[in-house]
Amino acid sequence: MNSMERFVSLMQGKLPDRVPVICNLLDQGAKELNMSIEEYYSKGENVAEGQIKLINKFGYDIAWGTFYIGYLAKILGSKKMIFSETGPPNVGNLIIKDYKDIEKLIIPDNLEENQNIIELVKCIKILKTEFEGKRHILSAVLSSFSLPSILMGMENYFNLIYTGPKDLLNLLLEKSSLYCEKLTHILRKSGVDFIAYISSLSTVDIITLKQFKELALPWIKKDIQRIGTADVVFFNGGGRINPTIDTLIKETGLMVYYINPKDSVKEAKQIIDGRALLIGTINDIGLLSWSKEEIESEVKRIMEEGSLGGGFIFGTLVMPYLIPEEKIKIMLEAAYKYGRY
Repeated sequence: MNSMERFVSLMQGKLPDRVPVICNLLDQGAKELNMSIEEYYSKGENVAEGQIKLINKFGYDIAWGTFYIGYLAKILGSKKMIFSETGPPNVGNLIIKDYKDIEKLIIPDNLEENQNIIELVKCIKILKTEFEGKRHILSAVLSSFSLPSILMGMENYFNLIYTGPKDLLNLLLEKSSLYCEKLTHILRKSGVDFIAYISSLSTVDIITLKQFKELALPWIKKDIQRIGTADVVFFNGGGRINPTIDTLIKETGLMVYYINPKDSVKEAKQIIDGRALLIGTINDIGLLSWSKEEIESEVKRIMEEGSLGGGFIFGTLVMPYLIPEEKIKIMLEAAYKYGRY
């Protein structure tokens, strides 16, 4: 059974030969090509080649057809990215510096002609050709509720939410939702199989459950009404989402949930109760310091809590650039071993 067949089995409600594995190695592709991270992300061909080399080396089950989160601000006109030698680029130029800039923000009708989009599409098409019939391609969009944090900064965004003009907040969120819709359409047209719908601020570690239902949920529902649910993975990197999963299933119909390492896999499995697929995650920052035995023990625990009865995928979160290659191999080999049915 190959990687694509494993995911198809899960989606059909069957047991694959083993639990599929998603490994979020992104910036590491630069190392494979002996490039700086800045040079690596300058061309779609680089990112595709890096991802191909990483998959051939480590054997995980899905290919990432994406760049980095700040790239979504670059597409909209951010003029500067701050590049690190050992981690993901960050936004160095905020598009929205004051409230007047919200009105000036334009989501172009011809977004597919944006040079940054062209490079992203190029990457996806190369991966699609390389892995046709063998692996699915996964890409990413930001939810309308989370996108403003990289357009105006987290502090300014929360000031707008809590004390700013409501009409401007709604205008910004509407434009962000439109961007989510347009980008999703382009990604699907390019051949992407799954969309990670990243809603990093929709976590009870950042907002309360009451605020989630009042502030975030209405815009999540609007986004999902626009983009549909068929190939969408609800992805959260910001904190715990277990307290929100039942509401999300009932209100959105989303069928795949990528939880945070702070979430209990066992609890998530109980909450979902066969209504959706679960992607349980390891605290991959721990790979920087854990021993071989600790890594294997943690992978085994996650598999034991999640794999029973199927409907489960093993995943990572940020995968820091400085994780030693040997520890990545230990984690993945343990996942392939303990995830076998």
